[in-house]
Amino acid sequence: MSDSTTPQGLDRIDLKILRLLQDDGRLGAAEIARQVNTSAATCHRRIQRLFTEGFIASIRAQVAPQRMDRGTLVFVGVVLDRSTPESFAAFEAAVRGLAVVLDCHVVAGDFDYFLKIRARDMVDFNRLHGETLIGLPGVRQTRTFFVMKEVVDNAPLSF
Repeated sequence: MSDSTTPQGLDRIDLKILRLLQDDGRLGAAEIARQVNTSAATCHRRIQRLFTEGFIASIRAQVAPQRMDRGTLVFVGVVLDRSTPESFAAFEAAVRGLAVVLDCHVVAGDFDYFLKIRARDMVDFNRLHGETLIGLPGVRQTRTFFVMKEVVDNAPLSF
């Protein structure tokens, strides 16, 4: 392995392409090529390879939640009544079907899962909690954390 290659098999140009796309997914291959000093065709091939090899999962717009009337950010800790593969699978299948859940993570500690949810306001979340969340398969307990201020949200990966 040469000095210019990372353990993941990416060279400095690949890393710069990833940083540029992470900062602005709207950049086209020609503009990226200019910034990394390669031809547009070479840059396009590299971007396609980064997709194919799974280094780029997707490119999408980051919509402003406040503009879509979803300004309230809520984290919900969930405890299931049983810690079995079947109860985890049932809960995860149900959560995948909920458009309001932005993120769902299995965690260690006092909770089994943490959910990230955006709502209009506390009233909207209260309705969602009472009508949907506590009725999910296997839910024994939830604990809700309303975000008072977003200090860092969806920061780019550092590499």
